[in-house]
Amino acid sequence: MGGSESLPNNSLHVPVMLQPVMEALNVRADGRYIDGTFGAGGYSRAILEAGGAVLAIDRDPSAIAGGAALQEEYGARLRLVEGRFSELEAIAEDNDFMPADGVVLDIGVSSMQLDQAERGFSFRFDGPLDMRMGADGPSAADVVNRASVNDLQRIIGHLGEERRAGRIARAIVAARDEEPITRTAALAAIVEKAAGGRAPGSHIHPATRTFQALRIFINRELDELVEALAAAEQVLDEGGRLVVVAFHSLEDRIVKRFLRLRSEELRGSRHQPLNVGPAPSFKALNRGLKADDAETARNPRARSAVLRAAERTAAPAHPLDITRLGVPRLVGVAGPEAFA
Repeated sequence: MGGSESLPNNSLHVPVMLQPVMEALNVRADGRYIDGTFGAGGYSRAILEAGGAVLAIDRDPSAIAGGAALQEEYGARLRLVEGRFSELEAIAEDNDFMPADGVVLDIGVSSMQLDQAERGFSFRFDGPLDMRMGADGPSAADVVNRASVNDLQRIIGHLGEERRAGRIARAIVAARDEEPITRTAALAAIVEKAAGGRAPGSHIHPATRTFQALRIFINRELDELVEALAAAEQVLDEGGRLVVVAFHSLEDRIVKRFLRLRSEELRGSRHQPLNVGPAPSFKALNRGLKADDAETARNPRARSAVLRAAERTAAPAHPLDITRLGVPRLVGVAGPEAFA
C-alpha cells in the first residue's frame, strides 16, 4: 500500500479509497478476488464482508503473519500467500483460483511498514536504513554505501523525479567517505542539507523523493507493477475487474498507459484496414479517480492517491511490451543485487 512520509500516526492502517475500490470491484457474494497487496488487510476484509472469497498476496512475511486473525475469522474463504504480486498468475494457478472476478492492487509501501522504525522505510522514525519489502536482497544501506555517484544520481533522479539528484548524490558519497551511512535519520539529514532545506510552505520533506527512489530501486517496484498488471490480465475472467490505487506519478503513469493500450481500439490508416491490432482486452471504467475532500481530511494518505479501474473483455491478453509503459530505464546502472 502506498503512503507519504509526512503523515500523522492517526492516519495509519486506514484503507485508502475503500468505498470507491469496492464499487469498482463490484463484489459478488460468490465471486473470487485477488488482493495482490494485502498489507493490513483492509480491502480483503471488505471483500470478505461482502461475501467474496479472497486470495491475498504480500511479499512482506510480517503482513502475512498479521493476517492470522482474519484467516481464523473467515476460514477457507481467505487464503494468505507470501509472494510477489508479479507472481500473481502462478500463485492463482497453484491455489486453483482462476479465473478470478477481480484483482485489486494498492501500490507502494504500506502504512504498517512506514510505522515500523526497524524496517527503515521512513525518516519520521530513526531506524536501520533497510527498506526491503521482503526478507532478502540488498538493503538501502548497501546501495547508498556502494553505488557510484553516477548510479546514485540516476536512481534518485529517475525513480525519485528529484531535480537536485546530482547534488544529493555527491553529498551522499562525501558523507559515506567519512563513515558509512546506516541510519534513516543520518541519510535524511544529508539529503536535507544538500537540497537546501525545505521549501517555504511545503509539507514535503526534502528527503522524500530520495527515500522513494531507493525503495523503488531495491524492491524493483516498477518492474513488479508491470508484471502484476500483465498477470492480472491473464487471470481475470470476462467481466472481471482490475482496480489499482497508485500514489505517485511513476506508478500511475504505468497503470494509465497499460489500461489505455489495453482498452483502445487500434485504428488503421487509409492504407490499412481498421482494427489492425489486437482487440481490446479491457474496457476502462474511469479516467483516474481522486479521493474526495472528506476522505483526504479524514485520511491524509489519500491525498495523492489515484484509482484506475477497468473491466476484462473476452479478447485474448495482449503481448507485454514494457517499452510502451513509461517505465524509467536506468541505463548503465546494475540491478540492486549488484550492491549486496
